[in-house]
Amino acid sequence: MAVYNYDVVVLGSGPAGEGAAMNAAKAGRKVAVVDDRREVGGNCTHLGTIPSKALRHSVRQIMQFNTNPMFRQIGEPRWFSFPDVLKSAERVIAKQVTSRTGYYARNRIDVFFGTGSFADEQTIEVVCPNGVVETLSAKQVIIATGSRPYRPADVDFNHPRVYDSDTILTLSHTPRRLIIYGAGVIGSEYASIFSGLGVLVDLIDNRDQLLSFLDSEISDALSYHLRTNNVLIRHNEEYERIEGLDNGVILHLKSGKKIKADALLWCNGRTGNTDKLGLENIGISVNSRGQVQVDEHYRTEVPNIYAAGDVIGWPSLASAAADQGRSAAGSIVDNGSWRIVDDIPTGIYTIPEISSIGKNEHELTKAKIPYEVGKAFFKSMARAQISHEPVGMLKILFHRETLEVLGVHCFGYQASEIVHIGQAIMNQKGEANTLKYFVNTTFNYPTMAEAYRVAAFDGLNRLF
Repeated sequence: MAVYNYDVVVLGSGPAGEGAAMNAAKAGRKVAVVDDRREVGGNCTHLGTIPSKALRHSVRQIMQFNTNPMFRQIGEPRWFSFPDVLKSAERVIAKQVTSRTGYYARNRIDVFFGTGSFADEQTIEVVCPNGVVETLSAKQVIIATGSRPYRPADVDFNHPRVYDSDTILTLSHTPRRLIIYGAGVIGSEYASIFSGLGVLVDLIDNRDQLLSFLDSEISDALSYHLRTNNVLIRHNEEYERIEGLDNGVILHLKSGKKIKADALLWCNGRTGNTDKLGLENIGISVNSRGQVQVDEHYRTEVPNIYAAGDVIGWPSLASAAADQGRSAAGSIVDNGSWRIVDDIPTGIYTIPEISSIGKNEHELTKAKIPYEVGKAFFKSMARAQISHEPVGMLKILFHRETLEVLGVHCFGYQASEIVHIGQAIMNQKGEANTLKYFVNTTFNYPTMAEAYRVAAFDGLNRLF
C-alpha cells in the first residue's frame, strides 16, 4: 500500500482548513487537505455562511421591490417561493467552489476527498468514495473539520416536516407557517429570511432577551423589526416534545403551550465534527459538544496536532475560523503569522443586519468605566435616504475623560461593512484611538461611513 508523505495534513477545507493550508504551503511546506465532500469549501460554502447570506440578499431585494413605490411603475408586488431564492444561493456556491479549487491548485496543495481518521499521531487514513483507502503520513496535522447542527436524540429529524439549518436547504416548498426553535444567530437570520418571504414565523427563544450578548439597544431594535415583519418571538420557552404530523408539526412546550405549523426548523446549537476522526486512537478528548480543546497556539494535547475553527468552539464564525487556521499553521511554520485571534467583530445577517466590536453598555457599566454614547441615526443620513434604507443607527461608546473608543455597535444598512472602520481605529494607539479621529477626518459625502463623524459630534455634545 502506497503512503503519501507530507509536512502538514489539514482535515477539512472550510475557512479554517483553507487558511491553514494556504499559510503552510506559502511557507514552503508540502501540504495535503482531506475533505469528506467531493468539493472543497466545507460547510461554510455548501450549507452555512454562503447559502444563508445569499438567501438573505435575495430576500432583501424582494422586500425592496415589494415596498418601494417607485417599482409600482414596473408592476405589482410579487411573491417568490423559497426554492426560487435558493437558486441564487446555488449559483454563488458553484462560483465559490470554482474559486477555491483554483486556490489549492495554484498553491500545489493535494486534495483528497473522503473520510479521514487517525491511525496514529502521524498517520491519516482516508476512505475515498470509491472505497479505496489512502494513507497519508504527516509531521503535523491540523484538525479543521468544522461543526454541524446539534441534534438531540428525542427529535425525529427523519420526519419530512422537521429540518435543521443544513437540511433546510432541501426545502422544496414555502411553508405558510414555520416554527424556528432556537433564537441564536442562525435562528434569527432564518427568521428574517422566511418572514421576508411572507411566512408567519414563531421564533422560540429559551432566554429572556434576543441575542443577549449584543448591546441591549441593538437587541431591542432587532426584536422590534422582526415583530413588525410577522415574527412572533416567544421568550423563556423550552420544548417538551415535537409531534410530527402528515401535514405539519406540533411543538409542545414545557410551559404547556402547543404551536402548530407546516414545518419546524431546529437551530439550537452546534456539534463539532469529531466523531469520525478516530481521536480515541491518539488520546485527544472532546467535550460534550464534540469540540477539541487547544492552547493559545491552537495546539491540542498531542504536540504535533493542532485544531482551529468551529471544531474548537467559540466564536464559531467563518471570519475567525480562517484566521485561526492561518494562525495554527503559523505556529507550525514559524513565519511570524501566529496570533491569538480575539479581535473579532460580530456580524449578524438579519434584516436589517447587525455588527459590533468592543464592549457594550452593560459590560462597561458593570466594570464601572465612565463612558459616554454618540449616535447617528440612519434616517437622517443622506446616503441612507438615497438608498431608501432609513432603519438603523451607529452607536459609539467612548471614555468620558480620554475619549478612547471602547465599542462600536451598528444596526441597519451595511452594518457589517461600517463596523470595520471602528475596528481599525480601536486598534490604534494614543490619540488615533479616540473620538477626535472621526471629528478631524474628512469623510466622503454622502456615505454611510459619514455616520462616524455624526456620532462623534453627538457624543462630544453630551460631555460637560
